[in-house]
Amino acid sequence: MRNYRIEEMQEKHLDQIVAIEKMSFPTPWNRQHLCSELYNNDFARYYVAVVRKVVAGYAGMWVILDEAHITNIAVHPQYRGQKLGRALLTELERRAVAAGVERMTLEVRPSNREAQSLYRHAGFAPVGLRKGYYTDTREDAIIMWKDLVATPAGR
Repeated sequence: MRNYRIEEMQEKHLDQIVAIEKMSFPTPWNRQHLCSELYNNDFARYYVAVVRKVVAGYAGMWVILDEAHITNIAVHPQYRGQKLGRALLTELERRAVAAGVERMTLEVRPSNREAQSLYRHAGFAPVGLRKGYYTDTREDAIIMWKDLVATPAGR
């Protein structure tokens, strides 16, 4: 799918993002939480994939020094299977590198095999487990990392 554009998330996108959250996660973020990320978190960077004025998906990360923590990637069910999740992840990586980030991390539910596949194909590797991380189900979280920039020792 190439009939989309990725742009910075704005308040006008929030209602559509809340709807995507409700369709995507057992404990979705609400409008207030997203607004707080947008206006009160200096580390946060969020982007939306827009198809003909409709938010088809969104992704976010926190950039802290030389690391980025992916907070969310979600695609509206109508647009899944069209590589928008991969496009959003690629955009996060591109923006992270531009900000001087060397490594990215995320947590993913063991039950979310689709997301794990996306992350593995993008070069993320599982490195640990956070026991009982998800408060809604007490499900563990797989911790994944990816190096974005080769270090002098790694060359």
